[in-house]
Amino acid sequence: MPTFRIHHITSYEYDRPVTESVNEIRIFPYQCEEQEVLHQELLITGQPELLIFNDYWGNKSAIFNLPAPHKELVIESNLVVRTTMDADRRLNFNTGFESLHAETQQNISLLELTKAEPIINQDAIDDIVRQIYQPWKSVAATVQDCCQYIFQHFSYIKGITDIETTVDEILEFKSGVCQDFAHVMLQVLKTLKIPSRYVSGYICPNKNGLRGEGATHAWVESWIPGYGWAGIDPTNNIWVTNTHVKLAVGRNFTDCSPVKGTFKGPAIQRLFVLVSIGYEDGHHFEERNLVTLPVSQEANARPLHQDEIAMQQ
Repeated sequence: MPTFRIHHITSYEYDRPVTESVNEIRIFPYQCEEQEVLHQELLITGQPELLIFNDYWGNKSAIFNLPAPHKELVIESNLVVRTTMDADRRLNFNTGFESLHAETQQNISLLELTKAEPIINQDAIDDIVRQIYQPWKSVAATVQDCCQYIFQHFSYIKGITDIETTVDEILEFKSGVCQDFAHVMLQVLKTLKIPSRYVSGYICPNKNGLRGEGATHAWVESWIPGYGWAGIDPTNNIWVTNTHVKLAVGRNFTDCSPVKGTFKGPAIQRLFVLVSIGYEDGHHFEERNLVTLPVSQEANARPLHQDEIAMQQ
């Protein structure tokens, strides 16, 4: 059961004062049996009062406001978390789609996560479905085949997509980063009526060269009948392990954005994101990103979820 010390800083710098910055954050570890929070401290510019709540998807979230003029906003999380995934708990590769339908047909929350997004190029998704779906295969095997297909047919390339990139564009590019891989996989699985959700979190480096190590990461969870939610990482073509730390779940990235909000003021801003992950033996991994964001065209300037351009690897 490894323990990780995760230091996560999101820092905005403005070329002139901004005001009335209202923000919503989801940087608290998701409450589940696979992980245990030992300690978390949040340090935020101005020490605002946090209104903490659980959102529709069960994510611990908070809202805060900085009304006074400021030229910097820093959101810093110091987290100690232990992953407790049971290595002896075996994924159920025996249950098929009849069992899945029996479990989902009376469960509104699961049914809601079987609805594919309306996209232009659904034909491309349907073609993937035809290549991976065999009615005699179990649900888990189908999810695994979908993961492998995306890993093999989409290139992992940073910088050509951002949080606004649509599934149609990803299908055209045939490339992207973790959030893009997750969004395509969700579209395929939901077309198959397999309840699936987007997951944001961290992938902690363990010297095995996984893509996205040491930064915020995204993957997918699918509902496996007779088992429950199972995480799978199409960026690395693996089932989730005890090096994945989960922050939030939802239909897509928008539901899980670690930071989003608005402010007033036509400011040019610079965004820095730092993630440092340390281990019990003293070893640590650190990654720092800089993103230059555009000048606002309106008084209430920026969506704070822009930080994910740098963070989602």
